[in-house]
Amino acid sequence: MAHPLFVLNGSNLNLLGSREPHLYGATTLAEVRTRTETLAARLGLDCDFRQTNHEGVLVDWIQEAFEKDAAVVINPAGFSFGSIPVLDALKLIRKPLVEVHITNIHQRTEQYRHSLVSLAATGVICGLGVQGYLLAVRAVAGALGLVSD
Repeated sequence: MAHPLFVLNGSNLNLLGSREPHLYGATTLAEVRTRTETLAARLGLDCDFRQTNHEGVLVDWIQEAFEKDAAVVINPAGFSFGSIPVLDALKLIRKPLVEVHITNIHQRTEQYRHSLVSLAATGVICGLGVQGYLLAVRAVAGALGLVSD
């Protein structure tokens, strides 16, 4: 039986590929989803890939991941920098929790440098573009003992 993995995406990521391509690249979220689901399946993870622009929906999904004892890869996008409800929900997660940012948030303006989500994350991957999703899936699989170094 595959281990459950939720890959959750926050606000405006539905426009990935067309929104600020100089920052986020030309790859669409649908392409990221295909690559992520393919790798996850190969590594023994049952990937549930989702995106929302609504904070409460994201909180509900995180709670669902908790109830299913799932690992989580999350690109919280704008919810990173001011959402206490998202942070509080993420504190429930018992399996690996990897935060992903397409850009290097530490090189951005001050308002984008301090992610609250990092306070709950097992690890953070930022600045490696959409490749960060695949690295996060590999990190989860490794932490669950599904792959070795």
